[in-house]
Amino acid sequence: MLIGLRQIKGIGYMFANSMLQVLKISPHQKIGNLTAEQVSLIEKIIQDPKAANFPIWFLNRRQDIETGDDMHLVTSDIAFNIRNDVEREKALFSWRGYRHMYGLKVRGQRTRCTGRKGGAVGVAKGGKVLPKGGAGAPAGGGAAVDGAPAADGAAPAADGAADGAAPAADSKPAAEKKE
Repeated sequence: MLIGLRQIKGIGYMFANSMLQVLKISPHQKIGNLTAEQVSLIEKIIQDPKAANFPIWFLNRRQDIETGDDMHLVTSDIAFNIRNDVEREKALFSWRGYRHMYGLKVRGQRTRCTGRKGGAVGVAKGGKVLPKGGAGAPAGGGAAVDGAPAADGAAPAADGAADGAAPAADSKPAAEKKE
């Protein structure tokens, strides 16, 4: 019972345990063995724990800003109310709203060395370095640079024409260059 009730968002160990004590249900009983009447009693307490004489400090939303009531929220109501509270703080341009807007810590924690998120400043991360040849470089993963063999062990081409690169501007045969 305790583990099964704790799977509901908004119900913790102590809340589930005290709820079972009020209803006089064994916490070691399996959920599948509950009667329909016990299930309906559990649902009623989850919806309105104040009616079952739960203390106010047990509830997770005391003195609601809009209604002033003490409530206990479960499931998606928790996320909805938190989102509304944060948006209200932002709209009021309060200090907490500014901290929420910029993604900083809100509750007075230190920020000098912790809570760093986002990219590092001044450091280029990741990305591939283009080969020296630029756009005409082979797509095989590495280009031969200045006659050195390629990284994958392939021999470099003799005149560069096999790579698809344009021949150099001074492409005379070696015999004519000696003149």
